[in-house]
Amino acid sequence: MTVTPDQAQEQLTAPGQLFEMDEVEIRGARIRTWKHAPTTFRTMLENSRFHGDAVFLVYEDERITYEEHFRRAATLANRLVEDFGVTKGDRIAIAMRNYPEWVVAFSATLAAGAIAVPLNAWWTTPELEYGVSDSGAKVIFADGERAERLRGSTVPVIVTRSPGDLPPGARDLADVLGEVRADVTLPAVEFAPEDPATIFYTSGTTGRPKGALGTHRNLGQAPMTVAYAMLRSVALAGKDPATAAGTRRITLLTVPLFHATGCFAVLTATMFTGGGLVLMYKWDPGQALRLIEREKVTVLTGVPTNAWQLLSHPDFGKYDISSLGGVSYGGAPAPPKLLERIGEQLPQRQASNGYGMTETTALAVYNSGATYQARPDSIGLPVAVCDVRISDPMGGEVPVGQVGELCMRGPNVIAGYWNRPEATAETFVGGWLHTGDLAKVDEDGFVYIVDRAKDMVIRGGENVYCAEVEAALFEHPAIDDAAVIGIPDEELGEQVGAVVRLKPGVPATPEELRAFLSGTLAPFKVPVRFWFRDSELPRNPGGKILKTHLRKETLGL
Repeated sequence: MTVTPDQAQEQLTAPGQLFEMDEVEIRGARIRTWKHAPTTFRTMLENSRFHGDAVFLVYEDERITYEEHFRRAATLANRLVEDFGVTKGDRIAIAMRNYPEWVVAFSATLAAGAIAVPLNAWWTTPELEYGVSDSGAKVIFADGERAERLRGSTVPVIVTRSPGDLPPGARDLADVLGEVRADVTLPAVEFAPEDPATIFYTSGTTGRPKGALGTHRNLGQAPMTVAYAMLRSVALAGKDPATAAGTRRITLLTVPLFHATGCFAVLTATMFTGGGLVLMYKWDPGQALRLIEREKVTVLTGVPTNAWQLLSHPDFGKYDISSLGGVSYGGAPAPPKLLERIGEQLPQRQASNGYGMTETTALAVYNSGATYQARPDSIGLPVAVCDVRISDPMGGEVPVGQVGELCMRGPNVIAGYWNRPEATAETFVGGWLHTGDLAKVDEDGFVYIVDRAKDMVIRGGENVYCAEVEAALFEHPAIDDAAVIGIPDEELGEQVGAVVRLKPGVPATPEELRAFLSGTLAPFKVPVRFWFRDSELPRNPGGKILKTHLRKETLGL
């Protein structure tokens, strides 16, 4: 039976259903929300205890159940209040790899009424110090590596997994935690949905990173959004969503928890549904194959690069990955070629492409299953509580099919930027988030990301959308990775250039690539220059290529 998107939404959001919607006032605007979503993270944490002895976190040979996680988080929350004087609204930084302690520290921070500030674990000492200083953190949770980088910090540091002596003044997490009792309760703190909960720093591809200030409502709405997106795909396939809702998901997390995808689209969604979360020390496609077999992983979640590298690994096919029911990715443009490869190498598995950003608490638009097959170049349909508008430079709405800036509104949109009133006013206008992404919407409501506005190449007055050229490059059998950048040109303003990485043992010349592209792209879109790299292209933790780095390396700009 064929089900239309409108019918699927009506079925899932009908009165009395899990995804029933309500309308509330948020920062002066009337916004649709998930009526039955947790209103605060504390509620979600308390509800997670009902999953009891089910395994929540897996890291190497360690396993932590939901009950164990709750007890540790509640105990640590009390220690923060009693031993460190943490009060509601204080900021607490978390700087570590994807260890189980990251999750415990995050939960404890929010349960204590404080604001969690996950810091990029890839940052250097000055960058980490900036995050601590900008947020005004009162306490820092760090692993051994990050603790060393923060050795001179005047802010108290609580350290876990340190290979040697602790920095002066630092305390070991196990000592801080002390006895974990079965009858532990959460600190007595009053919460409201619009209370600030998180500060996630944006990618910082240009200038200093900005702290995206999320609320408890954002945190509660995010996992419901993920659940809705998945079950909408089930409904669109003509199946009963109730049957899929009872299946326990075991997710292999391939991206950092300090990234919006890792925290909001995966961690909180796992906690909300009672699933299992498998963590990795760092992304390694060979290790991922072993973990999928060992832990009977049902879904791989990350960025397109993770899926591409998994499919390309020489050991692919040597492991039993029959438990894997789907591959989900977002955070960066996904070339249509990736969907084709998944269909070839993982037949009968469902591929899903999601769109979101730090400012939308991760997922906001989703494409999966048959609709993804039919529109592989689309990021899909907005979830039911989100509105999408394509705006011209003056803020007016453009006609269907025309390119403009993607703007979004919904309960997942954050409150603004931490201590950045001007940036907040510029990005959040009249209740709408201006994403900075160039997009279009077709007559059926499907959204297509054309490119980042700042990455668009304008050649002689003609717009060249980098994502289009990159997708065409991925069709060439020799291309392993590619990024398109603008080359300054006195006559045309900009010319098109491409930085590419070839597959091992598969040669290609600039002339061959240009000839290949000339068959699918207009001449002005074909790169006039290619740079070949042996190493991986630089990416931020969200999977987006750092084109500012590439421009500096290749052009000195």
